[in-house]
Amino acid sequence: MHHIDVSIEKDIYGANNRLAHENAHVLRAHGVRAFDLLGAIGSGKTALIEKLVPELSRRGLRAGAIAGDVYGDDDFRRIVATGIPAVNANTGKECHLDAHLVEHALESLPLDEIDILFIENVGNMVCPTDFKLGAEKRIVIVSSTEGDDVVNKHPMMFRGSTIGIINKIDIAPLVGANLDRMEADMHRYNPEMAVFRTNLKTGEGVAAVLDAILQ
Repeated sequence: MHHIDVSIEKDIYGANNRLAHENAHVLRAHGVRAFDLLGAIGSGKTALIEKLVPELSRRGLRAGAIAGDVYGDDDFRRIVATGIPAVNANTGKECHLDAHLVEHALESLPLDEIDILFIENVGNMVCPTDFKLGAEKRIVIVSSTEGDDVVNKHPMMFRGSTIGIINKIDIAPLVGANLDRMEADMHRYNPEMAVFRTNLKTGEGVAAVLDAILQ
């Protein structure tokens, strides 16, 4: 029985990764650079998009987004309010986006009018890890309010990402979170990862994050 489970799992990941490869091809054909945003509910994924959109605009780049949620359109509405084209992708029961959902979302976006596409995954620190979507970089965001052991509890999320963000740095003293520990944990699991500290209420750290994204 165990062997069958493993085979099915391999098939699921294999099929998903083939689709992710096709998504990447579609994005390249339209000259779109896509970035996954991963993190828990409330970590600041949507807030990061809200802050990056005007920053991109100042640099002459047009943004777009896919908002992934199990249910509802709260994040989607916030993103649309920034004035960029966006698609709401509800997963129903699944705790992650997959390449198939992203493929459908891409069909609804004006890709020729987008330079930078943000794919905001469902708020979850575990499920999205194994499902590639076709983006060129993965950005994982955690907040001080999740506790300074949050990185240590989710090593796979950080091993598979390119950029790490520690958000809500202003609240760290109030919740007793050690930001240095969080950053050290990120580098322990992923020595190559560029790590940034942000306060997305004020925009502190956002320009540096964008430089790393566009690099």
